[in-house]
Amino acid sequence: MEHVSEYANPADIRALSQEIARRSQHPMRIMEVCGGQTHAIMRHGLDTLLPPHIQLLHGPGCPVCVTPARYLDQAIAIARQPDTIVTTFGDLLRVPSESSGDLFAAKAQGADVRIVTSPLQTLDIAQAHPEKNIVHLAIGFETTAPANAMLAFLAKERSRTNAFLLVSQFLVPPILRAICTDPTTAPDAFLAAGHVCAITGAAPYAPLARELNRPIAITGFEPTDILLGVLAVVRLYEAGRAEMTNAYPRMVQPQGNTAAQQILNTVFQVTDREWRGLGVVPQSGLALRPEYAAHDAALRFPETASQLPPPKIVSACPAAEVLLGKMQPPNCPHFGNPCTPDNPLGAPMVSPEGPCAAFYLHRPAPNATNN
Repeated sequence: MEHVSEYANPADIRALSQEIARRSQHPMRIMEVCGGQTHAIMRHGLDTLLPPHIQLLHGPGCPVCVTPARYLDQAIAIARQPDTIVTTFGDLLRVPSESSGDLFAAKAQGADVRIVTSPLQTLDIAQAHPEKNIVHLAIGFETTAPANAMLAFLAKERSRTNAFLLVSQFLVPPILRAICTDPTTAPDAFLAAGHVCAITGAAPYAPLARELNRPIAITGFEPTDILLGVLAVVRLYEAGRAEMTNAYPRMVQPQGNTAAQQILNTVFQVTDREWRGLGVVPQSGLALRPEYAAHDAALRFPETASQLPPPKIVSACPAAEVLLGKMQPPNCPHFGNPCTPDNPLGAPMVSPEGPCAAFYLHRPAPNATNN
């Protein structure tokens, strides 16, 4: 509870916003790359405390939002296989696939889809049901990857041959590089997600800032954490310095979590990865190493991949425009009507960390149907 009160002190928030206004002299576009930070910004109205020439953009930091629609098609196809149980976090249930509905509908139609709060619960289910194939949907960024890696590691160690992972793991730095290749999209600075950097460490972001020629501040999730990150990149930007600063030192160390890094390197290897609405980004994801192929659901159920429809980038939901910061959610013609969390046209609205859901909940447009 200490951090809830200490880092949400109204006097500190006002002082930080005033210091940002004093330091900032030039127009600036700052992108946070974390859905949790997006919701905190909207919930506390932090963007309204900034000078009008500072614009906050909401990047592809929601893991559910960037999970490809075709991955959901494959997951649903696997869930419909006989003698199969699929485990997932609850925020993936309502995310629309490309052509198969969503996992919630598949569950209602008889597929055995179970919500877990830890990937390791999948091992317990596999032990309790040795006659069934148990498939965990392993999605997310560097934050979820270690636990998913541990599932594969223990499944192999314990000879749990009926436990599998369907992997769609992402890495943050490559998508920042991809964003910066388009000058119409590229922000002037980034707020890096503190929980991601708690795994990777702060050190890798120093050369990344130099490579991208943009300031990066590693940032936490409470109001003053976020404003400290904004202040840090404003100072660097005004000084013309493309550097990294750690504005979240109570959680992020230079070397990161070395134990988590070790399990990641043991189980996963870097690979090209498809991002929802953004296409394939080279070397932007993780895949199981050949030593863990026996626990790869894509190899266990190859027919589900062969049945997938061709990939499509265009849909009713302009997810790519939103996730790249080109479009603010309220500017989407579908926002609020007909697209709502109860009737989502795309992942950014249905995910609890999605930018559209954040605006709908905390900053509804006039045509929104929520009350």
